Amino acid sequence: MNKHFTNPRAKNNFVGRTCSIAGVGSYVPDKILTNADLEKMVETTDEWITSRTGIKERRIAAANEFTSDLATKAAERAMKMAGVTAEQIDLIIVATLTPDMPCPSTACFVQHKIGAARAAAFDIGAACSGFIYALEVGQQFILSRTYETVLVIGAEKLSSIVNWTDRNTCVLFGDGAGAAILQHRENSHGLLTAVMGADGNKADLLSVPGGGSKCPATPESVSAGMHYLRMDGKETFKNAVNAMVSAANEAMRRCDIDITKIKCVIPHQANQRIIDAVGDRLKTTPEQLFVNLHKYGNTSAASVAIALDEAVNSGKISRGDLILLVVFGAGLTWGAAVIEW
Repeated sequence: MNKHFTNPRAKNNFVGRTCSIAGVGSYVPDKILTNADLEKMVETTDEWITSRTGIKERRIAAANEFTSDLATKAAERAMKMAGVTAEQIDLIIVATLTPDMPCPSTACFVQHKIGAARAAAFDIGAACSGFIYALEVGQQFILSRTYETVLVIGAEKLSSIVNWTDRNTCVLFGDGAGAAILQHRENSHGLLTAVMGADGNKADLLSVPGGGSKCPATPESVSAGMHYLRMDGKETFKNAVNAMVSAANEAMRRCDIDITKIKCVIPHQANQRIIDAVGDRLKTTPEQLFVNLHKYGNTSAASVAIALDEAVNSGKISRGDLILLVVFGAGLTWGAAVIEW
């Protein structure tokens, strides 16, 4: 157990109880959509996309492949790593902004597909910040001894809400899922702290206006493109950097550590310029930052979950290392978490 930082959880009532990530897993669809492919679809170029976003390609789910399918495959891989069976899972939390359908929750579909018949299940809607929100919610069930095993998933089929004629947004997004198994683990601090924030005053900067009770689906809403993702890129960029840096610093402050104690920083994979700006302001080294944006684009709630799985499986993270996850999404929402692996 790492002795060089303060565990904020030691100050609460959950004496002797911790929550660790026992296993991770991820899944991305087989189909690769490259920048060269997009050049044939909209007025853009590989150079324009790469220089402004850092993205080279993204994965696109098949027509008969849904968010719950992506989530299920990631979940099964996390369960295998953790050595957990479906019967052991007490709770399933799916973070997504692209559910299979408004009702029932995607988590219920995942419960059925993995055979976790005794698990409770619900979704969380925090857009790109969803995985950290879900981690913190899941952790509370572990710390309070309500549940022993929680499955947390970030999953998106963003290709289903992207306007493929809008060159400013369609180049950014991809499909995929990442999952984590949460359990108490002896002699480990596990998830040390999570910072979450939101600013509903800026909800219009990044949204899908149609499909809810305010703007239900009609022929008019469909023809107006109300069911596609809309974004004010410049304002989103500015707010993302400020919020991510603030959240990351607060998370480290709570643990009484600085950036030099962090082995791996995994930021939301939205835009290379945002990642660079956050890294500069946090004073990270190139070795600390984990980036897979170029391969997958922005997968929203799945972003840091996929990156965490890849970082672990590539040997970037070892037992006892401190990890910093930091995210930003529609809402506006943001968050950061410090984890002892």
